[in-house]
Amino acid sequence: MLINVSYNNKEITRKVDAEVGKPFTLKERWAMGGIGSPRLFMTETNIEIRNLLILDNNRDQCNVEIRPKGIIVRFRSLLETFALVIPFYKLTIYKGDLAIYSIYRDHYFIKVQADTKAVQKFFRKLLDYKADNAPTSVEDL
Repeated sequence: MLINVSYNNKEITRKVDAEVGKPFTLKERWAMGGIGSPRLFMTETNIEIRNLLILDNNRDQCNVEIRPKGIIVRFRSLLETFALVIPFYKLTIYKGDLAIYSIYRDHYFIKVQADTKAVQKFFRKLLDYKADNAPTSVEDL
């Protein structure tokens, strides 16, 4: 789900928390070694996100936050902040040629550069967390 999160709206916060879980506590964040990605530079996106990004002339960048049941990819356009909310069961990540990671949810996708060790380390942490916390049966969903 692609939503505008620029303003403090309880309804939007409730929807996001229902989809990917409430944010980790400070103790959990410390134990995990952080839950946020370094700055990620976007190389390609689907048309809906691209239409938002071309409104300004800034370099297209985003960051990823790990939540208990998914991730949130945040990016800015003009003075607005948008979030692509992806639960783990809809999250697909591919590592392509030339150090590019592709993040997919249904028809949305964002391709980011993985040109530093910090970015590669974050994606390894994300994939490990997803694997460790994936439901093992249909009843767990």
